[in-house]
Amino acid sequence: MEEEVPGMEVEQAPAVYSSHGLNVAEGAEIERLRSTNVQPMPDPSEWLDEEDITKNILLSTVEKVVHWGRHYSTWPVNFGLACCAFEMISLAVSRFDISRFGMELLRASPRQADLMIVAGTVTWKMAPAVRRIYDQMPEPKWVLAMGVCAISGGTFRESYSVVPGVNHIVPVDVYVPGCPPRPEALMYGLMKIHEKVMSQRATDTLKVPLIGGPKSS
Repeated sequence: MEEEVPGMEVEQAPAVYSSHGLNVAEGAEIERLRSTNVQPMPDPSEWLDEEDITKNILLSTVEKVVHWGRHYSTWPVNFGLACCAFEMISLAVSRFDISRFGMELLRASPRQADLMIVAGTVTWKMAPAVRRIYDQMPEPKWVLAMGVCAISGGTFRESYSVVPGVNHIVPVDVYVPGCPPRPEALMYGLMKIHEKVMSQRATDTLKVPLIGGPKSS
């Protein structure tokens, strides 16, 4: 036999099983509210006090607001070239969760991305495609070189077919060393990209000549 716990009694409304009973119960509740709420409740006006107005107004600039939006909506282009791509892909899983930065949308189209993560070895045969994808990305855009192969060619830097650093093809904003770098290191590099986004002037643009284009004298 179960013992009753004092103070645990719960008042239950009587069960109503017919539509007529439901209408009667609803009408009784309406009348109760009408009888107990004759006068309107006063509107709170404490927030109109001069002292509290300063606590509810934020002052900023349009530039900071724009950078704040870019900071939390940086979409990387899906650009993995070698084994570093596996570490880049692992950032999207729940353990590291780059969605907290608003970066979970790895875009397949460069026209919808503003961050290129070059993860892996860049060959000279791949260089025109790298440059073409970079040119198709809208301004403002940023580049992160992930891994020693993307930074300097790595163990293949003496090969005739390997680019000795992706900065020979596109301008690089942040370098993340390692072979391959762990996801935590890549996340640190992304945070550095965010710092550059917040510190960049809205009117700053970077113009880089095309590969094979005319060189200035």
